[in-house]
Amino acid sequence: MTAASLDRIRIGSAPDSWGVWFPDDPQQVPWPRFLDEVAEAGYAWIELGPYGYLPTDPARLAEETARRGLSVSAGTVFTALHRGPAVWDATWAHVSEVAALTRAMGARHLVVIPSFWRDDKTAELIEAPELTAEQWRLLATGTERLGREVKERYGLDIVVHPHADTHIDTEENVARFLDATDPELVRLCLDTGHYAYCGGDSVKLIETYGERIGYLHLKQVDPAVLAEVVRDGVPFGPAVRRGVMCEPPAGIPALEPVLTAAQGLDADLFAIVEQDMYPCPPDQPLPIARRTRRYLRGCGA
Repeated sequence: MTAASLDRIRIGSAPDSWGVWFPDDPQQVPWPRFLDEVAEAGYAWIELGPYGYLPTDPARLAEETARRGLSVSAGTVFTALHRGPAVWDATWAHVSEVAALTRAMGARHLVVIPSFWRDDKTAELIEAPELTAEQWRLLATGTERLGREVKERYGLDIVVHPHADTHIDTEENVARFLDATDPELVRLCLDTGHYAYCGGDSVKLIETYGERIGYLHLKQVDPAVLAEVVRDGVPFGPAVRRGVMCEPPAGIPALEPVLTAAQGLDADLFAIVEQDMYPCPPDQPLPIARRTRRYLRGCGA
């Protein structure tokens, strides 16, 4: 594989790879250090991460990123659209803040993460792990509405992120969601780690639903740790603390075939490295980021 073979893939990283899950948390590195180190590691693209972690003033954020040679690929929002119209106003208030900053930074994508069905720390059920037929309908129509309004008001494309411990997780549920939504309004952010965590095959998904893939998150799962997590019924947060998401190329899925399949879509795609590591020692992320960037260059990206 030559470097030119993946010329439609743009590689970046995200605050997640520096152990950042929250706008403000004493266990996380300060945002200037993240920006310094992500640039030092060789990445040119970043995501905003949790809204409020990076500066939310567009002029200041533009200055901070530009002087480090960084550009923003996407913002991220969290939704619970299966709960129906009652949550729309609160959802839109959150989305509009993030979308405005995302657009101001010149990005074109908004990553949409569904709500968790169990508490990320205690494993307590927040709601049923499976949606009813009516909740599936509300999820589909609500996501289409979100895609339409984000496009009309902010000129952004939404990409929905299948995620562990959410209702859009397994191959079956991802397919059901895609089949129920309009391809013109709703595409996927395929996270290779989360999809493998939930038993999915990323290459198969790209080959089957290629026109629905709008964005990639690159990560790998340690299969030995995953087996323990599944056996013990561990929620996602504690699973991360056990090291279920690992540094490539030590885990699954192999990223070279995923990137090759994505290149075959003949579309320009972002592929953003996201190695869940919350919490982690402050000196841990940079060496991993350097090695991961070198590894991806060896894959042709």
